[in-house]
Amino acid sequence: MKDQFKEIGKMLYAESLIHGSAGNISIRQGDKIYITKTKAILSKLEEDGVIECGMEPGDNDKEASVELPVHRAIYKSCKALAIVHAHPVYAISLSMSEEKILPQDAEGKFYMKSIPVVRARDSIGSEEVIKYLSPVFAAGYVAAMIRGHGSFAIGQDIEECYRLTSTLENTCKIIVISRMLAHPQPGINQGQSQKPREIRRAIPPGIGVMDRSRYHKR
Repeated sequence: MKDQFKEIGKMLYAESLIHGSAGNISIRQGDKIYITKTKAILSKLEEDGVIECGMEPGDNDKEASVELPVHRAIYKSCKALAIVHAHPVYAISLSMSEEKILPQDAEGKFYMKSIPVVRARDSIGSEEVIKYLSPVFAAGYVAAMIRGHGSFAIGQDIEECYRLTSTLENTCKIIVISRMLAHPQPGINQGQSQKPREIRRAIPPGIGVMDRSRYHKR
């Protein structure tokens, strides 16, 4: 089992789906949860980097990832047996402005019809995240975003969770690039310099103008 954790950790890092000690992985077996430890570096996970916890709070919780309460809540809300929490850059970028991410590519649509975006003031392992994220997976979604934080993907094993996470990020890349191509910026997207526009005065210099400025509500 630990070899699976190591392999998936390396794959997540290789695709820039995690960075540093970010992200966590867990597997449920009956009433036990095996989850990566707090501050574990998934790209080079050590033998003791995974810890056993229960479905209810226990003594080992302090060594586990801070997202353990979220993993517990997800397991209680659906039939998932594995969870991957990652920090995919393009997906996080889109989560800042979208209420729901809608795949435009065939692969994304095949695996995920849509990816809900959950908003929480305290976005890391909080009761607020548990409150709003658990119902998402209970409703049948397989992946979701925490706005400005990262993704959660569920499955029957961690390889399935990795696949969904990778597909989610690729889908978001396609959306971002498509938007850039649809609205090119001269001088940036097209490699051309843009000359500053000449400003023509509507009123000849020297003629006084009545001040008509107004305050605008934002």
